[in-house]
Amino acid sequence: MTTAACILGCAGTALTPEEIGFFREVRPWGFVLFKRNVESPAQVRALTAALRETVGWHAPILIDQEGGRVQRLGPPHWRKYPPGRAYGTLAGNDPLVRREVTRLGARLIAHDLLDLGINVDCVPVLDVPQRGAHDIIGDRAYADTVEEVATLGRAAAEGLIAGGVLPIIKHIPGHGRALADSHEKLPVVDAEADDLRAVDFAPFKVLSDMPMAMSAHVVFTALDAKRPATTSKTVIRDVIRGEIGFGGLLMTDDLSMKALDGSYEQRARAAHAAGCDMILHCNGKMEEMTGVVAGTRTLSGASRRRAEAALARLAKTPEPFDAAEARARFDAAFDGKFAA
Repeated sequence: MTTAACILGCAGTALTPEEIGFFREVRPWGFVLFKRNVESPAQVRALTAALRETVGWHAPILIDQEGGRVQRLGPPHWRKYPPGRAYGTLAGNDPLVRREVTRLGARLIAHDLLDLGINVDCVPVLDVPQRGAHDIIGDRAYADTVEEVATLGRAAAEGLIAGGVLPIIKHIPGHGRALADSHEKLPVVDAEADDLRAVDFAPFKVLSDMPMAMSAHVVFTALDAKRPATTSKTVIRDVIRGEIGFGGLLMTDDLSMKALDGSYEQRARAAHAAGCDMILHCNGKMEEMTGVVAGTRTLSGASRRRAEAALARLAKTPEPFDAAEARARFDAAFDGKFAA
């Protein structure tokens, strides 16, 4: 089966005839949903089924369901979840409680997602925020220390996997020092390479066995002063694949973000040339997707093997789970703050 090495979005809550024809022709590897695509459980189930029908197989469908500021599914149909930092501040100095509740929160999210036909969540955030950095990461990070970020990131990933949903570690090799929001402009980080190794790269090394990772649209001058990690062969080869040792499927962050320049075709070609396996484009704008697809490779070779290995990590049968009991334990841990 010929598949384009890209993940694409759609414009609304149901596919248009134009989108159906486009996806059938292009055959993207996967799809991504945003708040604009979400109305009700029945509608989301119909949309995920329709997306998969266009490509003829059970393609991965992604969503950003972190909790806090980044939660595409929410009330009244789905519960609120806390931001990552809330897990890192639980129960005083008891790391076992924090780890257990983080895993439980992710397991609950997986339960929500799988019911809708969504089988990939863009979690966990493994960025370690630094003093003075832009708040784009902020409370999305589990903590300010490598140890806590790595421990809770692992717990979240394991909770998702247990529920039949794949995690994506992000934003490799680290977004915590960025002084700008990469949605709006290109962040440039001037930290020394040794400082990056000790802090930014470290949680990703701990979770280098995860099936998928999302790149950072960030320039690290100590590594490659000209290109952000997403389009830097040096960063991907020497750091992400080398020092960090990540062997899974590497996707770009959203190509429509303003941190990148050039046409959408050029952005896709540059990311592939640097070593990204998969192109991610999220906003569902047809004129942009056409350009992205023009620069996207057919999924083949090592990238195809990594994609197949990632999907092989999907649990055929989720871990046994009493959702009502789990919700009660979760609510008790947070004193009912997120029980809506």
